[in-house]
Amino acid sequence: MRDAHELPRRALLQMVVGAIAISTTSLFVKVAHVGPTVSGFYRMGFGGLMLLAGLVALRQWRRPRLAEVGWLLVPGAAFAVDLVMWHRSILYVGPGLATLLGNFQVFLMALAGWLLYRERLGWYFLAGIALAFVGLYLLVGLDWSAVGARYRLGVVLGTITGVAYAIYMLSTRHAQRAGHVKLAPAQLLCVSSLVSAAVLGSVAAIEGESFAIPDAQSWSALLGLAFFGQVFGWVLLTRAMPQLPASTIGLLLLLQPALSFVFDVLLFARPTHTLDWIGVALSLLGIFIGSYRPTARAAVVPSLAEP
Repeated sequence: MRDAHELPRRALLQMVVGAIAISTTSLFVKVAHVGPTVSGFYRMGFGGLMLLAGLVALRQWRRPRLAEVGWLLVPGAAFAVDLVMWHRSILYVGPGLATLLGNFQVFLMALAGWLLYRERLGWYFLAGIALAFVGLYLLVGLDWSAVGARYRLGVVLGTITGVAYAIYMLSTRHAQRAGHVKLAPAQLLCVSSLVSAAVLGSVAAIEGESFAIPDAQSWSALLGLAFFGQVFGWVLLTRAMPQLPASTIGLLLLLQPALSFVFDVLLFARPTHTLDWIGVALSLLGIFIGSYRPTARAAVVPSLAEP
């Protein structure tokens, strides 16, 4: 007989491994020798095809209705905008800060829940947003006038990333809750990925970016970006989330921005000082508190991670 604690322990391990996997996405973008929009195109294109192949092999694919694809156009486009902004922010301010900024969408999701779904905002939201913005000020505000225009633009783009991701989450939830889309999570992610790839490919063509993958490092980075960021990581997270408390999910998903920042320091020699680490800690704590919901509304929590 299966031990009663086996599934929670397995789910905990899946959450940790999944969070670690998605924390590497910004690193792959950094080392791929292609433009930021093109890297997003290959992430979504390769990832969508990997998911499609897996679903077909497991006989879990069903042909989506045209109406379902139509309802996924808005989230697909929003996700494309998210990647366009985020990938540029990664190149301008580094993987760590760009990922941290993208996770500020937690507060936009909470505000949207209050405005659209009459969800109550409690002390945790106010405390979380206060801590997060104090932490962000310690990270970038103290030296704002001293940093270059490119760095400041990266901060702005990282913030827009959070807005675009919040729109993606809200539009996806609406399509599911209203019954417009009845696809299983893995198939929904597959279809949404391919829609985003089509949008990103169109944007890259308009920008005049080359789709050529110039070297083996770029091939490895883009395939890794697709597999770890779009397939492996999110499949594990999707399986684990229903089996764990909302507070545990929120805490473990903070591994993504935390590890992205640590990787940025270790691998790309990001200059840091004591106040930077205090800022990171306060921002992460604020995001965690701001994302907390009672168990009955735990469905909002999975939006914590940057895709």
